[in-house]
Amino acid sequence: MVCDHGDVPSALPDGDPAPVDGTLPRAALTQAAGRPFGVYVHVPFCTVRCGYCDFNTYTARELGNAGPPTVAHPAGRTLLGASVETYAGAALAELDLARQVLPEARPVDTVFFGGGTPTLLPARDLVAVLHGIRDRFGLAADAEVTTEANPDSVTVDDLRALADGGFTRVSIGMQSAVPHVLRTLERTHDPAGVARAVEAAKEAGLQVSVDLIYGTPGESVDDWAASLDAAVALQPDHVSAYALVVEQGTKLAAQVRRGEVAMPDDDDEAAKYELADARLAAAGFGWYEVSNWATSPATRCRHNELYWRGDTWWGVGPGAHSHVGGVRWWNVKHPRAYAARLASLESPAAARETLTAAQRADEAVLLGVRLVDGLAIDDLPTAAAVAGLIADGLIDGAAALQRHRVVLTLRGRLLADTVVRRLLGW
Repeated sequence: MVCDHGDVPSALPDGDPAPVDGTLPRAALTQAAGRPFGVYVHVPFCTVRCGYCDFNTYTARELGNAGPPTVAHPAGRTLLGASVETYAGAALAELDLARQVLPEARPVDTVFFGGGTPTLLPARDLVAVLHGIRDRFGLAADAEVTTEANPDSVTVDDLRALADGGFTRVSIGMQSAVPHVLRTLERTHDPAGVARAVEAAKEAGLQVSVDLIYGTPGESVDDWAASLDAAVALQPDHVSAYALVVEQGTKLAAQVRRGEVAMPDDDDEAAKYELADARLAAAGFGWYEVSNWATSPATRCRHNELYWRGDTWWGVGPGAHSHVGGVRWWNVKHPRAYAARLASLESPAAARETLTAAQRADEAVLLGVRLVDGLAIDDLPTAAAVAGLIADGLIDGAAALQRHRVVLTLRGRLLADTVVRRLLGW
């Protein structure tokens, strides 16, 4: 599954050493100039760790009941990177660094607060970080500003405060409308709480997305249909639906290994994807990325589109990833290590890599093929595979012949990885 709204996997990749001051090559800054610019803010806190989750998140117990040691900031601020109460200060310190590294950056087009559970922070802190972004870079007049939220982590007052503070969207982690599925996923909310959160968000004037997961062990097709119907009944602007992935090292992976629950079945997940596409299409949602549907182009998640098109983004927070002009880097994972770096006026980057032209071209195919607009055939390394993919029903023949673009069919969306491998000759 592509981490399309910035959620940070727990394992960091290898890379080259990152400069202590975060400086980027001039060539990267030049390449990034004029491209859409987004900021992702990773909030690494959760009340509980769901058994399937592989993101870089921490509960209070995992951080230590005694609380983290204080790290003094040279400018006089106290940073506690593992403290919900003071996390905003650490994020603002990294934004100071970002301003130094990107002195000519354009105003920010999109902001996305992910996690973890961003709304475990007080609404005033989320707004303070957003205003910190605005004060350092400026916000585009039509900036999209999203936060993820669990249904039981926000109140009516929270959502109003976020809307008043400049947020425009909320992405609510619904996952399922079926109690036994939620229990298997170890979600802490009940189905009724989703409806309350969605209604409160709408009343605050926020656009609403709901996130769903299919393929949970024990989930029947009827269960999935009930979740889809419940999501549609909420009348959100946007729906994301992801197949459950059993990530190595998670509690769910251990349960599968011990035979306590069954591994998700590929055929079952394919059938559920087809059902999702049919139900959502009937309700007026159009797919614009393999796992995402919106009521109109205006309600698509522009922040996610920024990732898929290889634009520019700065990732704030422990383990967060950034990309500027072909240079990609990722921060140290643990909140304490993150805060300590910033307190020493050092970049929190753990490592980075400079992508080659070939790597960037491959990634453009890997991500671009997942979009409803597809890829220009002329931009492919070779068009040799296109005819065979049409014959196999994986890409749309009319789009290829009339518009000279590779656009996935429904079957192609189910086998998107296969399409990518064939297009790239892997």
